Amino acid sequence: MGATVPELDQRVITGLLTTRLAHTKGRRLVLVHGKYVVGGPQEFTVPVGEGERRKVRVAHTTSVLGITDAWQAHLSTEGSDLLVVTTDVSGDRISLDLVGEMVRSQIIAVDEADIVKQLFGAADLDPRMRRDPWLWLPSALIIAEPDGGWPQRGAVLTLDAAMRALVGVRLGLEGVFEGEASVDVDALLAWSRTPGGPQRFAALPEAEQQGIADWLAQNAGEAAPVLLRLALSGRGTEATALGVLASVMNGDAASADAAVALGSVFGMGSRPPELRAYARAVEGTLTRWIGEATGRGAQSEEARQRVLDVVRQADQLATEAHLSAALADNPFLPSGFQARLRRLAEALAGEPEAAQTAWEHVQEHHLAAVLYAKRIELARMAVRLQHWLDAPEPVVSSVDQAVHAHVADWGWVDRALAQLWVGDADAEPVLVHAYRTVHDAARRRRATLDEAFAAELGPWAQHASTAQPGGTLLIEDVLEKIAVKLAAKRPPLVLVLDGMSSAVAAQLGEELTGAGRWSELSGDGRRAAAVAMIPSVTVVSRATLLCGRPVSDGQSVEKEGFVDFWKQHRRAAALFHKSEIAGPAGQLLDQRLVEAIASDAVVGVVLNTIDDSLDHGQQSSLADWSVNRVKYLTELLNSARGQGRPVVLVSDHGHVLDRTRSDAGPVTAEGVESARWRTGTAAGEGEIALAGPRVLENEGRVIAPWSEEIRYTPRKAGYHGGAALAEMTVPVLVLTPSIDLAPDGWAELPRESVQPPWWEAQVAPTPLKTQTTTKPVRKAPPAKPKARPQEGELFADDAVETPPTRAARIEPPTPVTLGRQVVDTKLYEHQGKFVRRVPDRKVVAAVIDALDASGGTLSLAAVAGAAVASGGRTNTRPEGFVTVLTRLLNIEGYEVISLIDSRTRVRLNRDTLREQFELPREHA
Repeated sequence: MGATVPELDQRVITGLLTTRLAHTKGRRLVLVHGKYVVGGPQEFTVPVGEGERRKVRVAHTTSVLGITDAWQAHLSTEGSDLLVVTTDVSGDRISLDLVGEMVRSQIIAVDEADIVKQLFGAADLDPRMRRDPWLWLPSALIIAEPDGGWPQRGAVLTLDAAMRALVGVRLGLEGVFEGEASVDVDALLAWSRTPGGPQRFAALPEAEQQGIADWLAQNAGEAAPVLLRLALSGRGTEATALGVLASVMNGDAASADAAVALGSVFGMGSRPPELRAYARAVEGTLTRWIGEATGRGAQSEEARQRVLDVVRQADQLATEAHLSAALADNPFLPSGFQARLRRLAEALAGEPEAAQTAWEHVQEHHLAAVLYAKRIELARMAVRLQHWLDAPEPVVSSVDQAVHAHVADWGWVDRALAQLWVGDADAEPVLVHAYRTVHDAARRRRATLDEAFAAELGPWAQHASTAQPGGTLLIEDVLEKIAVKLAAKRPPLVLVLDGMSSAVAAQLGEELTGAGRWSELSGDGRRAAAVAMIPSVTVVSRATLLCGRPVSDGQSVEKEGFVDFWKQHRRAAALFHKSEIAGPAGQLLDQRLVEAIASDAVVGVVLNTIDDSLDHGQQSSLADWSVNRVKYLTELLNSARGQGRPVVLVSDHGHVLDRTRSDAGPVTAEGVESARWRTGTAAGEGEIALAGPRVLENEGRVIAPWSEEIRYTPRKAGYHGGAALAEMTVPVLVLTPSIDLAPDGWAELPRESVQPPWWEAQVAPTPLKTQTTTKPVRKAPPAKPKARPQEGELFADDAVETPPTRAARIEPPTPVTLGRQVVDTKLYEHQGKFVRRVPDRKVVAAVIDALDASGGTLSLAAVAGAAVASGGRTNTRPEGFVTVLTRLLNIEGYEVISLIDSRTRVRLNRDTLREQFELPREHA
């Protein structure tokens, strides 16, 4: 047998017969040049027409005598049909009697191209498949034909279509090519992780391996050959992880030592450009996988686990290859995340700007959101506290000033402190120390504020009452001064979150208004804050809140008092406590509660989740409060929203958390009544004696600790009843599903005005760019009456004019801000010709400058506020004003201004703005 004799299997024989049987003319002997594969089936059937099949027997021989014997044996076999003999005998040696029995009277040479055409139902083949380097392809296609056959083409079978079909079957990537999709590195990397995937490629003939590698390199990029070489070397399952290591060849991480170490991992076959391309491809794939992992559901969880497996494997391989140091800043490796946290720990000992920069570097790690979200947030809390500690020392000047400062600022400090106290279970010692240092410094400053507040609280409590509140909102007046005003348009739902501190309110308010479903209202431009009763315990403060007058008693008094209060205002009312909220099987809320919310009555509901957690919860459970952690809160808010009700989310008192040492016991004292107040004659260190009409226990005289370190009873997770700011401050959030429900004179409270400035501090907030030139001085023009605006714009018919101001005789020189530069351009003037009722230029400029100063994004309410502050008018539909801005500023469809986050926030693209309005380039 010569080496050039082709090896034939059942698929080749079947394809050959299917193309030749039409020319048999009754003959039953087929001689084929070649050798039938050892172990192939000796008998099988082949299709010959519409549902018809012929029985075939195959034999192989190397002599004329062998052919004759096979034919004679075939004739003597009962039921025999067609005999195929594979042989290397030349045709001139065949006897004439055999020739007369042979199909086509000659030995048939296998034309693999014809067979491929038949298998694909193609009229012709791409001519490249008949010449080098693709001569191997037809044979491979014949051998690889799947059980269901190849997809039928009808026209010319192109090289690309043939390779897509072959690669799909050979590598198990059939699904990738559905809908004519092309293969990419994403698919190959996923394939490399499938059981047996790389082994399938390694088992292919060498010529086929090389051909597939060449085609994938052309279609999937330079990364494909590297991946396939890894598969051949038995490292296919590590291919994605090794791609992370290959990033040492890119950027500043590249070094001769790293290249040598990497070469030992990948072997000598991979060139530096290939490795760089491979690293970029793997990083792109990992980025997409991480994006998939950020969602919800089984697919996201699978993607998350896939990412976690890869990066952990990459870290292990980096250690084995001595590449950990070179990859210390890698944005995918867990070790890189730890390295960034170590740098943050160092920065926390310095200036806040350095800590902010270090935190942003931590946040930029690609695993931050999907694997380390809580650790990122904890690190951010430490940096926030650094910013607060860097601000001027806060002061306490009065009870009213202190409780408002606590709701607006110091309660946010408590929120950060609570999380830092719990800490990071996976943090390295250097980071633990850094967190503790920041925590302790902030706690010391907070303690001075509690002490100063207690000094103001004592004299104030001696005379404070509803008749003489000293300028402070008292808890007994919350219904009168807030809920009653809301009821003028729609009866509110009053949700009492027993024990909700300012820290908890800060988190809940941020979540509720951030989703865009609720807006917060205010009558004076700030979140309301009331003062609890003394002592700040539930039995006193909650009853006083719900009855609208100082009272100390249980739930029955609260129910009667709540109904009686609203009777005085000619309103029906109903109050529901803990045992009256849950519904029967199959219904979450009690039917009576559902019907009450659907009625026109004022409804009150007491939720005890937070207060119960103080008694029974773990410390960590009190550090982080989201809406869905407060039982029934989500369902009640949804019900209120469905009925178009505003909501008063209020506490009866706050609480302090137990942050004392594990070996610290209760303070020994006389007259102990609860964890945080007692009777007695003299206040000790960290305590204050309180007396007056607001003290409803012990005949108007109690002693309560202002220090959070003091407790009189056995340890629990947290306490209330004392005189600390966190206990005495009652946060009040007024939420509405529609701004139309705002009482007269009230307005939406922008999110930016609720958060303290240090909460969202930036490394280098973009300043308002100025030029040294100024406008020439001129006399102010006489005021002209303004046209009435169209609906939906800033100056709408329902707008309220701001009080007029006296016009100055001479305009002082003013810096030319970014907004001023824009509205002074010819392009802006031209754009205004196509927009009806264009707002004043100063209004548009002010909004641009406000967005610019905030780093590019503001809430809708803040944008409207910036417009009003510049001399515009209050608008109940700020989204309409933003629509006008888009018509003015979005030239040729480029998004300079856009609504984001479910249309609740406005984004300014500063670079696009400067480019579209042809402003001069900025200089550093």
